[in-house]
Amino acid sequence: MKAGWFEKFGEAEDVIKVGEQPKPSVGFGQVLVKLATSGVNPSDVKKRAGAFPNLLDNGLVIPHSDGAGTIASVGKGVTDRRVGERVWVYQAQYGRLLGTAAEYIALDANRAVALPDNTDFTVGACLGIPAMTAHRCVHADGDVRGKTILVTGGAGRVGYYAIQWAKIAGATVIATASNAADKALCLEMGASQVVNHRQPNWAQQVLQATEGKKVDRVVDVEFGANLPEVLSCIAPNGVIATYSSTQVQQPSLPFLQMMYMDLTLRMIIVYAMPETAKVQAIDDITDALKTEKLQHRIAHVVPLDSLSHGHQLIEQGGFGGCVVISME
Repeated sequence: MKAGWFEKFGEAEDVIKVGEQPKPSVGFGQVLVKLATSGVNPSDVKKRAGAFPNLLDNGLVIPHSDGAGTIASVGKGVTDRRVGERVWVYQAQYGRLLGTAAEYIALDANRAVALPDNTDFTVGACLGIPAMTAHRCVHADGDVRGKTILVTGGAGRVGYYAIQWAKIAGATVIATASNAADKALCLEMGASQVVNHRQPNWAQQVLQATEGKKVDRVVDVEFGANLPEVLSCIAPNGVIATYSSTQVQQPSLPFLQMMYMDLTLRMIIVYAMPETAKVQAIDDITDALKTEKLQHRIAHVVPLDSLSHGHQLIEQGGFGGCVVISME
C-alpha cells in the first residue's frame, strides 16, 4: 500500500517519506479500513519532531490518529455486516506505530465509527481530536445549560467546535479572537460576544460583555499564557478545561489564589478520556452529523504525496481549520 512515514525525528521535509509499505493484516476484534482521508493535528507534528524520544524504538511510524474511509474487511469477533461501512477513525496511532497516513489501516473495531451518509470523508478526518476534545472540554464537568462559557481562541480547530457544543447544550458563549475575520466566525458559530485576546487586560472586555458577571467555565487553548486573564474573569467554583499550553509550556500556578476560588483545573487529551466519555462524544457527534447541527472548517486538503507540506502547514499556523491529507 501507499503510505507516508518517518524513521527518524526532524524537520518534515527532511524525515517524511512517501512510498510503499506492507498492507496491514486485520486481527481479532479489528477492522481493515481503506482510508480516503487522514487528519493532521499538532500532536502528530510534535511526535515527528521528537517530542517522544522512544517512539521509534520499535520501527518506523506512519503518523496521524484521525482519518476516514470504508471498511474493507473484518477480523474474527467482528460482524461481517460492517464490510463496506463508511467510518471515521480516531486514536489510530496512539500506543502503536501505524496510523492513518496510508491507504489502509487495521485497528480495533470500536475506534472505527459509522460516518453518516451526509458527511464526507474530509469532515470525517476532523472529528477524532478536534471535535472530541472540544466535546470533552464542554461536557466533562456536568450540564452547562444556563451557564456562561469562555472559549479562548474560538476560531481554532478545537475552539470552533467548542463554541458549537456549548451553544447546542444551552450555554451562553463568550469567545476570544484576534482579528475581524475570526471574530465574525465565532459570532457565526454561536458566540454572543467576542473579545480580542491580543489586547492587554482582555479579561475586562469579557466582564464588560457579561455586564460584570464572571464566567462559569473556560475552554482554553493557551493555559499558561492566558491564566492571569482567566483568573480575573472566572467565577468561584469555576472550571478551566484546557488542552494546550504551547506558549508557556511549564506554567507557574498561583496556587493560593486558585484554591481560595475553589477552582477546578481539567487537562484534556482524547487518548486518556474515559471510555464512557468517548462513547458520549461519539453519540453526540453522530447525532450532530445526521442532523447537520455542526459546521466544519477545512483549511487545507493536500495529497499524500505532499504529506510533509501538511505537517509544515500545521507548524506554520496562521489559519483556522483542519489540515486533511487525501489518499486520492
